[in-house]
Amino acid sequence: MPIAVGSKAPDFTLKSKTSTGLVDVKLSDNFGKQQTVILFFPLAYTGVCTQEMCDQTSGLGEYEKLGASVLAISVDSPFAQEAWANTNKIGIKLASDLNKTVIKAYDVVFPMLAGVGDTAARAAFVIGQDGVVKYAEQTATPKDLPNFAAIKAALAK
Repeated sequence: MPIAVGSKAPDFTLKSKTSTGLVDVKLSDNFGKQQTVILFFPLAYTGVCTQEMCDQTSGLGEYEKLGASVLAISVDSPFAQEAWANTNKIGIKLASDLNKTVIKAYDVVFPMLAGVGDTAARAAFVIGQDGVVKYAEQTATPKDLPNFAAIKAALAK
């Protein structure tokens, strides 16, 4: 089960690859400024993950209107994430949890996905400006998508 609504969100610093190089992405940088939607996804270059990130990229304006930024996290390297994002025109900020510390902190580890190893489960969290979890969901299977209507409703509260 993912961490519970009402819990203090575990802070983290992960790497993201941009055109200018590797940059740190720290959750607490948003505290006091805006809400954060965290989307955990299993692996880049897979069908459901690609569709999810492309669909959410096209709806980024809706999140901005609700005062939120979106961050997607997987266990892929930041270099693989960047190549995948460029190939698929993904505009969501991606962060690498290569060491799997954040997926463990949020309790969203999917063990032995397709027999290749532990990855992130497909999960979504809304973190308030105060750093508290306002919404938490882990899908039943990696093929299922989060309830994006419920995520946006949590942001609107």
